[in-house]
Amino acid sequence: MALALEKGIKPACRELGIPPGTLHAWVKKERAACPVASPSSATAKGKPTTKRSKRKPARRYTPSEKAVILEYAAKEGVTKCSTQHDVSRFSIYEWRRQVRLAAAGEGECPTTGPDPADIEAQRDQEILRMWHQHPGLGPSQVRNQLRRQSVKVSVHTVRRVMEEAGYRPPKVRSRPHDERFESVRPNHMWHLDFLQRYINRTSTFSLILIDDHSRFVVGHGVDDAERADMVIRTFEEAVERHGRPEQVMHDKGSAFWSWRGISRFTALLTELGIDQVVAEHKEWNGKVEVFNGNLAKELFDVQHFYDLAEMKRRLAAHLHWYNHRRTHHALGGLLVPADRYYGRVEEVLARIEAGAGASAHTDLLDLRDRALELFKVVSIDGKPEVWLLGHRIQLP
Repeated sequence: MALALEKGIKPACRELGIPPGTLHAWVKKERAACPVASPSSATAKGKPTTKRSKRKPARRYTPSEKAVILEYAAKEGVTKCSTQHDVSRFSIYEWRRQVRLAAAGEGECPTTGPDPADIEAQRDQEILRMWHQHPGLGPSQVRNQLRRQSVKVSVHTVRRVMEEAGYRPPKVRSRPHDERFESVRPNHMWHLDFLQRYINRTSTFSLILIDDHSRFVVGHGVDDAERADMVIRTFEEAVERHGRPEQVMHDKGSAFWSWRGISRFTALLTELGIDQVVAEHKEWNGKVEVFNGNLAKELFDVQHFYDLAEMKRRLAAHLHWYNHRRTHHALGGLLVPADRYYGRVEEVLARIEAGAGASAHTDLLDLRDRALELFKVVSIDGKPEVWLLGHRIQLP
C-alpha cells in the first residue's frame, strides 16, 4: 500500500508481481475504512481527487444561432468561441465543413432553413388536424395515420399534444389470450355479426361482414331487427361484388342459426358450397367483435344522427374510410385493409419508404371498383396483368 502511494498502483503491481485487481481491492477497502488517508492512483500521481462533472445535455441550435457562432469563431477563434457560447469545438468544425460543402453545392447549409420551433408547431398542427378529423382515434392510431402520410412522429409526442388539447385516455380492460388464427388469403373466411345501437330511441341493428385475412369490410346492412331477409340480401350483395368466400363464421344468432331444422341462411351457404362455422365462444369471432367496438368508439359515440337515413349515409362513408384510409394495428400499423385485400402490400410499403406517402388521391380510389377473384387477367394501359388470389404476378 505504501509503494502504491509512492509510485502508483500499476507500477507497484509490476514491481511486486501481484495482480492489479488485488491492489485495487485493497485500496477500495482502505478508502472505505479511512476516506481521507486512503491511497489512490490519483493521489499517488500527485493529482487532486475530484469527481468527474456530469456531461452537459445536448441541445439543438437554430440556423440563426449557428450563423452567430460561426461569425464569432471567424473573428475570435474557435477556442474562445467555444467558451463564450458554451458549444463544443467539434460542433463548430462540423458546421464549418457543412458550410464549405454547401458552397460547393454538395449539401444543405446549416445556417439556413426553418426554425425547429416552427417545425414542431407544424407537427403539432398535423397531429391535432388528424385527431379533430377523427376524434375517435387514439394516440397510436393517429401516429399510424401520420406515418402513412410519411410524417414521422413518436406516439409519446402524439399523446402529449393530444392531452394538452384536452384528450383523456379511456379506461380499457384487456384480457390476455394466446389463441390466435388468421386466414392465409382473402375470401378464405368471412365473419358476420350484428351491432345494436339506438338512434333517437329507435333500435337499429347493423350487420357487418369482414374478411378475416385483411380485415376488409366486404358488406354491411342496417335494419330495425335481426332478420334473416336482411342477412341473406346483404350476403348476396357482398358475394356479387367481392366473390364467394370459402368459409363463413358467425354466432348463434336467430338470423344465422336455427335450433330446429335448417335455417334459410344455412340453406343459402349449402347452395353456394360455402362452409359454415358457428362460433362456440365469443373469442372465435373476435375480429368482428373488435371491429364493432372500434366502430362504436369512432362513429356512434362521436356522431349525432337526426334520423336513420343519415345514420346509414355516415355509416357507409365511415366504412369506406375504414377500408381505404384507416391504418390497422393488426396489419403492421402502416397498411389499410384494402392494401392486403387487393394484394398491394409491397407497392404501398415501397411508396411509404420512398417518402411519397400512401394517402395521395392516386390510383388507390380505384380499389373499390375492382373485384377479387382467384385468377384473372386484366389490361392496364394496354399491358396485360395476371392476378392470383389478389396478388399480381410479375410477367417476364
